[in-house]
Amino acid sequence: MKNIKIGIIGCGGIAQSKHLPSLRCIEGVRVIGFYDPVKSRAIECADKFGDDAKIYEDAQELLEDPKIDAVHICTPNHTHAELSIMALENNKHVMCEKPMAINAKQAMKMEQAAKRSGKILTIGYQSRFERNSLYLKKLCEQGKLGEIYYGKAHAIRRRGVPTWGSFLNTEIQGGGCLTDMGTHALDLTLWLMNNYEPEYAVCNTYCKLGKNPNAANVWGPWDPEKFQVEDSAFGFVRMKNGATVEIDCSWALNITDVKESISTLCGTKAGADMRDGLTINGENEQSLYVSKIDVSNTTGISLDIPYSENPGLMEMEDWIYAIRTGKEPLVKVHEAVVVCQIIDGMYWSAKMREPYYF
Repeated sequence: MKNIKIGIIGCGGIAQSKHLPSLRCIEGVRVIGFYDPVKSRAIECADKFGDDAKIYEDAQELLEDPKIDAVHICTPNHTHAELSIMALENNKHVMCEKPMAINAKQAMKMEQAAKRSGKILTIGYQSRFERNSLYLKKLCEQGKLGEIYYGKAHAIRRRGVPTWGSFLNTEIQGGGCLTDMGTHALDLTLWLMNNYEPEYAVCNTYCKLGKNPNAANVWGPWDPEKFQVEDSAFGFVRMKNGATVEIDCSWALNITDVKESISTLCGTKAGADMRDGLTINGENEQSLYVSKIDVSNTTGISLDIPYSENPGLMEMEDWIYAIRTGKEPLVKVHEAVVVCQIIDGMYWSAKMREPYYF
């Protein structure tokens, strides 16, 4: 088993809650390098998760270190492209957190850099690794739903505005709920449908509740003066094969039907939704049926890697397996590029009030 030496750039919440605890569980993986602009965070992570680790003074120093095989980019969105490209050019495999980049142009440059380097680039879309997602993907691949001509990406919170860091800053994040949450649900839906050829997109974005002072919010009130991004977005994509993909997305919306990072699919043979577990509906012998699928006892559903109850751990297992074997990771780079292209098109449509043609 090939030992893998990892460097972490960005030692904030996502690194500490998902990447580092999961990497620590994988045999033969050593996290030997840490960099964060706040040096104390890098030191804290190295003490807790590192393996005889080094604290680097800047990101470039870490990326140029030949001892490191792969880098995890866990930094604000506007740095994803620059750091990922620099890592690839220094012969590092790259796991970059979502969204891939703040716009499609940067995402395509990342894809090109990966092709030039021959190294693996993947994006942190862990929703694919949920049990329901994996089981439904298997059903789709087996043709159980038939031709899937309608998909809906759900990313709805009633009051769940992230008030820390740079989430409300357009320049740093590239957008609001659509960039933060919508990207997960859209990625999941396109992956389940196996459809990556958009024709045009239409979208409306809003910042209505984001201007309210002293608002109720799971993470405490936000500052309306700093709320530069959308608090909700609603979009429609026509795919080149005629299929329809919708997306409903919100950080703050006056609604009680909340659901996050799930999909609804409608096919010619059956439909599926993930609102309350995984449910399949269809017609059998002139009777309609609704069947709730119990996926609790299914193991190794669709991946040739050890199965885990923890989607974040399974995501890292798949990533390390790809590095060791050369197999493509479950999240392929071009799929993530298309997600960026669609989100770009949606923002353009919302701004210009007309469809965006790809």
